[in-house]
Amino acid sequence: MQDFLFIFLGLILLIVGGNWLLKAAVALSLKLDVPKIVIGMTVVSFATSAPELIVSIKAALDGFPDLALGNVVGSNIANLGLVLAITVLLGGINVRKSFYTTDWPVMMIASCLFVGFIYFDGTLQRYEGIIMVILLFAFLVYLLRFQKTAVVDELPEDDKPMPLYKIALFLGVGGTALWGGSELLIDGAVGLASSFGVSDRVIGVTVVSVGTSIPELAASVIAIIKKEKAISVGNLIGSNIFNLLAVLGITSIITPIHVVDQGLLTNDIFWMLGISFLILPLVFIPKGLRLGWRDGLVLIAVYGAFVYLTLA
Repeated sequence: MQDFLFIFLGLILLIVGGNWLLKAAVALSLKLDVPKIVIGMTVVSFATSAPELIVSIKAALDGFPDLALGNVVGSNIANLGLVLAITVLLGGINVRKSFYTTDWPVMMIASCLFVGFIYFDGTLQRYEGIIMVILLFAFLVYLLRFQKTAVVDELPEDDKPMPLYKIALFLGVGGTALWGGSELLIDGAVGLASSFGVSDRVIGVTVVSVGTSIPELAASVIAIIKKEKAISVGNLIGSNIFNLLAVLGITSIITPIHVVDQGLLTNDIFWMLGISFLILPLVFIPKGLRLGWRDGLVLIAVYGAFVYLTLA
């Protein structure tokens, strides 16, 4: 009963936190005169990736490396196979040119870099984490310098200015609500999963990863409802980049991460690469630079197959 209560309270906090975070992100993009997609890929992505970072560092330090790795790999799969799918099922998204010139290539580079680092020796070393964090900073500098003028606002008349103290308050409270909600959700979900005797890796790539992807889902669905679609796409691609370069980068700098369950290397990382690559053809087929409900169904089907084969 306590586990179900934690899950319910966690979901409530995540939805409220996602709404506050989105308000702050839109106001911040106005204040700084930065396109919303850049804010989505930086401020919103970092805040919604905070649960992954906290969970992964804690898991690695507590001696559960498979939970740390499975959490991030599973979250990246869930962000695209579940969160993006639900988002486009709720409403089609027109994708910007920057998706295939910058965002998607950087996500693929980060994914391939991580797989290359961990596949051969089964360990994410400290120096590899440093390389990943440096790459993240280079990407953020590029975003802020070159994508400032690359995006046209979809609904500028909907934007309302907000004083700086209010933006900081919404960011702080929204981010805290997301973190607290994720903690409650994970505690409840892991409690339920553990009672079925499932391994750390399987808990990581399914239950915990979905739990830590709920902030992305909350922020993206609220963004779609409020027609801030640039934030929802940027948030998801940005979150995957942050999960790999920031979450695993910072975690491995603190303590090197060793793979225990080989299923992570023989199964999970290839699902992550596959679904990351799949987004590109879906964006162009059947209509160029658009994701619609059919694409959502394809992504949901792929995610369902991943969960089924992982649990089987």
